[in-house]
Amino acid sequence: MTAFTTRPELTGTFGMVASTHWIASSVGMSILEKGGNAFDAAVATGFVLNVLEPHLNGPAGDMPAILYDAKSDKVQVICAQGPTPAAATIEHYAAEGIKVIPGNGLLATVIPGAFDGWMLMLRDYGTMSVAEVLAPAIHYAEHGHPLLPRVADTISGLQDFFAEHWQTSHATWLPQGQVPVAGALFRNPALARTWSRLVEAAQGPTREAAIDAARDAFYRGFVADAIHRFCAETEAMDASGQRHRGVLTADDMAGYRATVEEPQLGTYHDWTVAKTQAWGQGPVLLQSLKLLEGFDIAAMDPSGPDFVHTVIEAMKLAYADREVYYGDPDHAAVPMDILLSDAYNAERRALIGPAASRDLLPGTVPGFEAQRDLTLRVIDGLGQGAVYEPTMAHLSEKRGDTVHVDVVDRWGNMVSVTPSGGWLQSSPIIPELGFCLNSRAQMFWMQSGLPTSLAPGRRPRTTLTPSLALKDGRPTLAFGTPGGDQQDQWQLAFFLRYVHHEPNLQAAIDLPLFHSTHFPASFYPRTRKAGGMLIEARAGEATIAELRRRGHDVAVAGDWDIGRLTAVRRDPSGLLRAAATPRLMQAYAVGR
Repeated sequence: MTAFTTRPELTGTFGMVASTHWIASSVGMSILEKGGNAFDAAVATGFVLNVLEPHLNGPAGDMPAILYDAKSDKVQVICAQGPTPAAATIEHYAAEGIKVIPGNGLLATVIPGAFDGWMLMLRDYGTMSVAEVLAPAIHYAEHGHPLLPRVADTISGLQDFFAEHWQTSHATWLPQGQVPVAGALFRNPALARTWSRLVEAAQGPTREAAIDAARDAFYRGFVADAIHRFCAETEAMDASGQRHRGVLTADDMAGYRATVEEPQLGTYHDWTVAKTQAWGQGPVLLQSLKLLEGFDIAAMDPSGPDFVHTVIEAMKLAYADREVYYGDPDHAAVPMDILLSDAYNAERRALIGPAASRDLLPGTVPGFEAQRDLTLRVIDGLGQGAVYEPTMAHLSEKRGDTVHVDVVDRWGNMVSVTPSGGWLQSSPIIPELGFCLNSRAQMFWMQSGLPTSLAPGRRPRTTLTPSLALKDGRPTLAFGTPGGDQQDQWQLAFFLRYVHHEPNLQAAIDLPLFHSTHFPASFYPRTRKAGGMLIEARAGEATIAELRRRGHDVAVAGDWDIGRLTAVRRDPSGLLRAAATPRLMQAYAVGR
């Protein structure tokens, strides 16, 4: 008997697209209908999301993707997480009076990675032209799209700040000085012109050469020049309470290329899960699964206190290790072989007891003791605080967040991608481009000696973490969600429930969600709440009461307030499936 769901699990054989906005999902499906593959569809969907959800992502943001290419039969990662500029040093920032990198403004900016990542995906895995995949985004930017209520609310909450400090943002987001009306058509003509110029620049003897020409126009042409001038000439107010110029230059832009990398793999029963390397937080999901293999998860009520408590305690341990050991593997040693080993996690698993842990408990890896001690000293200097920024846009209209896209096509290609950064709250709009820069550098520490210390050329340890899972070695499931530090927490609950309790994608997504706020946030001001957790009220009074009895500091959210999960699946028969969360009433899956 099929479980009750808020929406049907979609099934078909042609293609499936699931994203955090219904128009974006429809755009992706239109690309599949025109003969494009999953990668063409993902690119077009991603650019449209820049327009539709500007409070959650933008063209100068970042973009990790995990994909399965049916032609090569390979699972790979596209890393479009830009590194820090050459002048982003602890010494320079300290001289600017910075102790904790602010969550907005120009000092928080790293090299924009998303555009190059999309172009790399289109060139090496797609089939279409720059003009074809950018056409829908140009249309909605030029002719308008129905403005989401949350975008209007975000702009309304920032109108005074924009008017006083970020006048270029005020001009873009409050045309004629008026807060835009939710549901009315909203346009960004400057962004449409930027994309149209990139389409014009995409010329060459082959499709691939034309795509590379568009990349050059962005990173070594008019876009890079505009970014260089803006950072050099603009002193922007930020969360430090002071105005600062950016350090990003045209030389930084010119040297950047997105990369294709091998995924970090982890096993759980007959599944293999692919995540990014430790420049992202993705391995925390793999370590959590390794810890949870020692429990009979299948015997637990998926919304009951045993399940929630056990999963929360496992995540506390995995995230504590994230704080100490993760960072850009190109610049720091990351002992991932130990962190995902059976022996290490057997020892860590013994720490999961009947009561909620109140301490941050990273493990000890030989040779990394000094790094562990230094990290704990830095964390001890942080304040205790509320849930993280960003969490979900609807909980604080002034905070940014993220979007997500999953696509599977009739040929078996599959992609999961989590674009983010460059949201309208990040920094002032660059008027000639119609978009602003990102704020990902806020994830670095201003203390030297850590894998996440601020340093030139280093990738921030991002929270962006798409997922692709293989069943019995066969690429099967792509899934993900926005939500900062919560992304792998919500994905973990979904995946465990899907594997053990609810084989219907929509039903697994619809179950009540929860997450921990026990470990330090990745976003300014980097606070934590020891023993804290948030859970949807639908989990029930009995579950919530028992969690409190076990020592969890439980905050209760509304019935449908947590998480924005989407997922697609391909069965061995070729049957395709898709689902999207009903939360916030805007994510949708489409397919046939």
